[in-house]
Amino acid sequence: MKKITFLLLLFTSVITAQIDLKIYDIINEVSAEKIKADVKTLTEFGTRNTFSDTISETRGIGAARRWIKGEFNKISENCNNCLKVFYQKDLVTTKMSNRVPHDAYVVNVVAIQKGTKYPNRYVIMSGDIDSRNSDGSNFTKDAPGANDNASGMAGTIEAARVLSKYQFESSIIYVGLSGEEQGLFGGAGLAKYAKDKGWDIIGILNNDMIGNITGVDGVVDNRAFRIFSEPVPANETDRQRRMRRFYGGEVDGISRQLARYVHKTTKTYMPEMNPMMIYRLDRFGRGGHHRPFNDLGFAGIRIMEAHENYTQQHQDIRTENGIKYGDTFEHVNFPYAKKLTAVNAINLASLAWAPAAPEVVGIGGIVEASARLKWSAVEGAKGYKIYWRNTTSPTWDNSRYVETTEFTLEGIVIDNFFFGVAAVGENGHESMVVFPNKIMR
Repeated sequence: MKKITFLLLLFTSVITAQIDLKIYDIINEVSAEKIKADVKTLTEFGTRNTFSDTISETRGIGAARRWIKGEFNKISENCNNCLKVFYQKDLVTTKMSNRVPHDAYVVNVVAIQKGTKYPNRYVIMSGDIDSRNSDGSNFTKDAPGANDNASGMAGTIEAARVLSKYQFESSIIYVGLSGEEQGLFGGAGLAKYAKDKGWDIIGILNNDMIGNITGVDGVVDNRAFRIFSEPVPANETDRQRRMRRFYGGEVDGISRQLARYVHKTTKTYMPEMNPMMIYRLDRFGRGGHHRPFNDLGFAGIRIMEAHENYTQQHQDIRTENGIKYGDTFEHVNFPYAKKLTAVNAINLASLAWAPAAPEVVGIGGIVEASARLKWSAVEGAKGYKIYWRNTTSPTWDNSRYVETTEFTLEGIVIDNFFFGVAAVGENGHESMVVFPNKIMR
């Protein structure tokens, strides 16, 4: 009986060590009312079309981005200047796309909360500043863009308000991206900027439409949301492609691991939510601001509502046949936007509190009755988690915690499972899982 009690206490302590109570505080601190107020303000700029007025203080994208920068500055003032706030911009011209009506600067608003231990390691949350009406090139007509994408922008500001109260080992970036509707220009500009600066990017959580719960199909759902992720990096090498044919990994790229991370963290701390992992870069034939990061080899996913209403996207404000068209304030569900903002905040926090992922994960065990794994040590890691799953499972379902950098899973046949390794910090937070990238003989 004493032995059973001891084992139960040991098991309980292991489980408790992997739950960080601060995460629940972060969830509770996210405010639906603040998100609502910010969405309202953003819609009142009339239009935020990328090529709209930049001089007015009350209308157009210029006024909107100055207001966003002002909000980030206020947050920074309240946390002893913990945010570095600046504009990052690139010139786009009519020669670049037929969606560009005139030459203009695409301006992103960036707020960086520097990490205490690894300041050059970044996890990013983004929302889009710009909006559009039925004609994406019309930059004078109203385009309030309440859900698309004032909701994502307001969620990003709210995440900054909440997380700025904490300190993290890695850096967090909160950013409003522009030029999404005309060709993902803002994301492309920031991704290149990050590459040129040598930023070590853990991943980007792109939030594009996080406020609608009533779908055009009649479904009403305030708990489900989608996580879009590409299967493997767009810039993988021919060697990596050839290896995948023989060793697997078709659905195990870095963006897919980021999607699994968000799924796991959400189910751990917000079990009432229903994250849907969509095995696709984005919606069918469509795009979002995580894609330019993917193009350069960074992990990136899109987080968004599960049920869209197309009558409220990319539409002039009007009523036809009893249907109200237009992306207006009245259609946004703010308790739902709060939930998805909390999903982002807890994943930003978990990743920023976690050690880096192992760079090299080797695997062996061909024609053996066990799987052998060996990986590179990670600074700041207390231990590591070996994960494995059935080859048809979307999630990592089995794990073993160890405090070494190599381990043999006895009786686990390598042919029948996929494997990965994550680093675990003293605080219990884990890195993303790394799929084996080296074959051991």
